[in-house]
Amino acid sequence: MIFDFSREINRTDTGSLKHDGREGVFGTSEVAPLWVADMDFPAPPSVTAALIARAHHPVYGYTLYPDSLYQSLIDWLKRRHGWEVQQDWIVMCPGVVPTIHASVMAYTDPGGSVIVQPPVYSPFFSAVTGTGRELVLNPLLLEGGRYRIDFDHLEECASGASLMLLCSPHNPVGRVWSKTELNRLLTIAQRHDLVILSDEIHADLVYPENRHTTLSLLAENSANIVTAVAPSKTFNIPGLNLSALIVQDPKRRASIVRAFDTVHVSASNPFSVAAFEAAYRGGGEWLDQLIIYLRDTRDFVEGYLSTHLPEIRLIKPEGTYLLWLDCRDLAKSFGKSDSQMKHFFVNEAHVGMSPGTLFGEAGSGFMRMNIGAPRQVIAAALESIKRARYGS
Repeated sequence: MIFDFSREINRTDTGSLKHDGREGVFGTSEVAPLWVADMDFPAPPSVTAALIARAHHPVYGYTLYPDSLYQSLIDWLKRRHGWEVQQDWIVMCPGVVPTIHASVMAYTDPGGSVIVQPPVYSPFFSAVTGTGRELVLNPLLLEGGRYRIDFDHLEECASGASLMLLCSPHNPVGRVWSKTELNRLLTIAQRHDLVILSDEIHADLVYPENRHTTLSLLAENSANIVTAVAPSKTFNIPGLNLSALIVQDPKRRASIVRAFDTVHVSASNPFSVAAFEAAYRGGGEWLDQLIIYLRDTRDFVEGYLSTHLPEIRLIKPEGTYLLWLDCRDLAKSFGKSDSQMKHFFVNEAHVGMSPGTLFGEAGSGFMRMNIGAPRQVIAAALESIKRARYGS
């Protein structure tokens, strides 16, 4: 089957945060919505078929997790990542953001220290500060157009921390951490008895020249590794809010279950269960073609910026459909602050992206662009930025 990712789908008036929420976020609906991390592509046909089939049964009651759902994830992880997971390691969760908060509560005490590596997905910060824990920043280093981990500083941070939140692959900078980097990270974590929550929800969205490595597979002792996975980003079903934690250690597994039970959060939903299983069982071919389409769009953006907008530099991602744009030269040429730069993109270029400051102070001077849309939409947005900057 050939999947058409170039077809534009009108998502207005569907309750879409990305589209219908533009007015509230940008102050205008007249912007190309290239911000929040969902794609404008239809989900795999297997998912839509499963949802239609479930809807045909007219009772939508409390829902259990069938063994077949667990098996779909087990099979996917083995087939795609070489990771053999046991069913009793899996804890179903109501999305990754609640999972991050629950993990902080489960694996740290109030006042405890949690390591975060900015610039990074904003819930990493709020999960720490909102639960009364201390935020310890280990900023990534940008060198030669590529981010790396500051391991010397991480060693210092780890001496007083009990938990680290790892984004792998990384949102927003697009790094796919190498085995060498991850092994060095594990050495530090083992030396300081540091628990790592590895957020791997972008693990399937890796470009062909790179390969994701599951952190838990490298660890000699996986007791301190907790891995978040989900079909949400991979198959464009984030609104269905179902993810999973892989927790090999029974005590750590019991702790996270208690954290969810404390706030009486249930992840079960008849439609999310149907979509989860259908995505992992039938979405592989769709995903393979999506990756190629996204790669070509990424490369198109890189070439366009180099030729037409040299003041904006792409930090070339190794994974995810999120582009991290270095706009610092653009800001200098305008004499603009981050707020003024956002005004330029929204009110002059009419392009709605995520300001880099949402990802911490280390994001100052950057913008995050979501390329999960038909390529002609991305091209039109770039043309609009060029016109706003150069008048032609």
